[in-house]
Amino acid sequence: MAQLNSELILAALATIKDPATGKDLVEAGMIQGLQEKDGHVAFAIEIDPARAGEMEDVRKEAEKTVHAMDGVLTVTAVLTAEKKGEAGPPPPQAAQARAGGQGGQGQAPQAGADLLPGVTSIIAVASGKGGVGKSTTAVNLALGLAAEGHKVGLLDADIYGPSMPRMMGITGQPTSADGKTLDPMENYGVKVMSMGFMVDEETPMIWRGPMVQSALEQMMRDVNWGELDVLVVDMPPGTGDAQLTMAQRVPLTGAVIVSTPQDIALLDARKGLNMFRKVDVPVFGIIENMSYFSCPNCGDRTEIFGHGGAHKEADRLGVDFLGEVPLHLDIRTNADGGTPIVVSVPEGEHAQKYREIARGVWERIEKATGAGKAAGPNIVFQ
Repeated sequence: MAQLNSELILAALATIKDPATGKDLVEAGMIQGLQEKDGHVAFAIEIDPARAGEMEDVRKEAEKTVHAMDGVLTVTAVLTAEKKGEAGPPPPQAAQARAGGQGGQGQAPQAGADLLPGVTSIIAVASGKGGVGKSTTAVNLALGLAAEGHKVGLLDADIYGPSMPRMMGITGQPTSADGKTLDPMENYGVKVMSMGFMVDEETPMIWRGPMVQSALEQMMRDVNWGELDVLVVDMPPGTGDAQLTMAQRVPLTGAVIVSTPQDIALLDARKGLNMFRKVDVPVFGIIENMSYFSCPNCGDRTEIFGHGGAHKEADRLGVDFLGEVPLHLDIRTNADGGTPIVVSVPEGEHAQKYREIARGVWERIEKATGAGKAAGPNIVFQ
């Protein structure tokens, strides 16, 4: 039996025809972003956006064909409605159609119940820029919520730079009990899904916007999350495709913004906050990460990036300040080592800070869901 490789997969995909042209998918150049690792296969089928409906059957056939190959464990096949030579998300008309909008305004489809039927609330942890410790905050927030007795899931929405496998100390690939949906990985009592489980840590994901959007949907729709009180979503930095996909397709209960104290980080955090406001997702508040540094030897406190900037920004923007987390070596090294501070030193000062923030977030979740705020945002296109 030949070892599974890209050439064999392409040969299998070449047996599937585009019903409109009669050409096979490979001959027509429609297969993009093919990746295979340890039996886990992912690829996109590039189509004209006007044919999205009819091509769904072709996508399913392609997925089924590859899944039947020897050595294949899982298949992620997505449709990308991006024409050759273009970059970025689909045109506004297509987004409006998906949002059910006419004349530039509409209600987002209530797809959250279909994508995540057992999940009570969904929290996005976001930042306007990278390097502010957002993923470390998301991990410890999720573990803090779990430590408070809640059933928690953690979705790594950063397709290009997934970090949850390393931070949560999880290796290996997801399995599928029914051959249709993946069972999430789990550690420390938290269910986790990440593109990092599908591809090697050093393999770049050279995917365009629509492919990322479809992959995100599949990590929600095709994963057996079970019953969760809250799903914490670690968003990629910025205000791009992933953020818009989450806002359009998922009834986010709220968002948490992570920033460091200095002005440049706060400027980008403001952009992230305003993006969620624009799509009517409640912003629960801002966390100031790397707020100060306390010398472990002498105890002197140094405000390397300034201090209190996020608190002042929260006051200025009229949102809650959720708390400050210091710059400390243990927080960084424990996260990098797969033993986040909340579980490795649960009674320590830093773990207690995350627990306090988690309690504050849970209070806002209860308030938001009690008021029916999880019904889904309105998406407005201008």
